[in-house]
Amino acid sequence: MSKQLDNKKIVIIGGTTGLGLSAAKAFVHEGAQIVVSGRNEESIAEAKGLLGVDAEAIRADATQPGTTAKAIDLCITRFGGFDGLYHVAGGSGRRMGDGPLHELTLEGWNKTIELNLTSLMLSNQIAVKEFRRLQKTGTILNMSSVLGFSPSPEYFVTHAYAAAKSAIIGFSKSIAAYYAKDRIRINVIAPALVETPMAQRAAKDESILSFIKTKQPLDGGRIGQPADLDGLAVYFMSDLSKFTTGQIVSVDGGWCISEGQY
Repeated sequence: MSKQLDNKKIVIIGGTTGLGLSAAKAFVHEGAQIVVSGRNEESIAEAKGLLGVDAEAIRADATQPGTTAKAIDLCITRFGGFDGLYHVAGGSGRRMGDGPLHELTLEGWNKTIELNLTSLMLSNQIAVKEFRRLQKTGTILNMSSVLGFSPSPEYFVTHAYAAAKSAIIGFSKSIAAYYAKDRIRINVIAPALVETPMAQRAAKDESILSFIKTKQPLDGGRIGQPADLDGLAVYFMSDLSKFTTGQIVSVDGGWCISEGQY
């Protein structure tokens, strides 16, 4: 029986933990061969063990220009092709100085933008160049956040992060429009609060979890799980989405349509 990602060769930037690792497992289950990148040796080793023979994992920093080229080269060498890029890498800049505008440091701003937006620009640029070189259709899926367009000022107040995630949407729509003629499609997933290593501050805060019960009321009111995004990621990486580009889809448990109660 055929699977949705049979014969697809996919690179995941930020694919050794959290949302990226969950997607990697789903992609392999659906028949893909994948290369994932991460920064932590321990998570890379764990990913290799979980993903099996249809995956390769490399240590690389997403903010460095050569990272995606290295991953794509490995994908082509190891699996014989390159069909899609899923950019998950990013994260909070809170420890680096991100926060409300009156407290935001310039270093916090620059590091947060570099981690979330510059890294994504670099990966998308290399992927587009490779698709054009190969003269083939390709798909790119980018990770944004509901905080890029649906702020929550009581508990989630990192303004550089919000700016970066909003910019990902504008960037993705712009390149989707430009490269549609080349049969390259670019789409965006925007999750709300999901339980990942990055989200531990919120996931362990009883006040935030109480708020989430009404802000993300779907399925009983809960924090999201990485697997909640996997079905949509598979869709965008598969030929099911061959006539879909420039779209932003929220996987948010109702965040964007719910007021939330403190």
